[in-house]
Amino acid sequence: MKQWLTLYKKELLEMVRNYKWIWVPLTFILIAVKEPLTIYYMPQIIDSLGGMPEGTVIELPVPTAGEALAASLSQYNTLGVLIIVLITMGVIAGERKSGVAGIILVKPVSYARFVTAKWAGVMLLIWFSYFCGYFLSWYYVGVLFEFISFTEFIQSFFVYGIWLTFVLTITIFFNSFLQSPGAVGFITIGIIILLSLVSSSLSHLLDWSPALLSAYTNTFIMGSGFPEELMPTILISLFMIILSLFSSIAIFRTRELA
Repeated sequence: MKQWLTLYKKELLEMVRNYKWIWVPLTFILIAVKEPLTIYYMPQIIDSLGGMPEGTVIELPVPTAGEALAASLSQYNTLGVLIIVLITMGVIAGERKSGVAGIILVKPVSYARFVTAKWAGVMLLIWFSYFCGYFLSWYYVGVLFEFISFTEFIQSFFVYGIWLTFVLTITIFFNSFLQSPGAVGFITIGIIILLSLVSSSLSHLLDWSPALLSAYTNTFIMGSGFPEELMPTILISLFMIILSLFSSIAIFRTRELA
């Protein structure tokens, strides 16, 4: 346990040195807060651009608080996922390519502790950044539109967080056998896009797919409640996260020993 904590602290310190504890939360905050502000002030934004005939009255349908908050989450499903992949794609592959991983593993360091410490370090950063952004988005939606109950905010926060953890773990999985961070990022984004497209197109057949967690969260915060498929989807997602993590450890150990 002491060895794992040492590796874990090393990851946190490395992210401090790279200023990730500053720019990643700020980026998540900007992504989330931008959407409710843009929706609320859209008539003024259009009016300020000019070019409209004199006397034109701009009337846009006022979205509900749930729709405004769902719009913020939709940004996480694109830009948020991209940021997660970018900050994770070199976490192991980069150290293997530079030889740092080999130096660390020459010592009596467990491969499982090496991989899980990196996974846990990045996960803490992502969940912290995600909470900061989503909380401020919830607050601004409440101020500008209407407050969604804090209980619903927490429920949606944890459900969608499982999807972000899934994306992180898939990125770690490809880190375990690819030495090029660029290749890790490219393949991971391709897999996530493919999984999302297939799951949304065949939602009647793949209603337990992890990629549908974002859709289920949007349905919930817009007032329709969680569907009955949510719990099986969460269980399958957690199983795939654990399986991917164990597979990452096994593949990483095999390639390093080879």
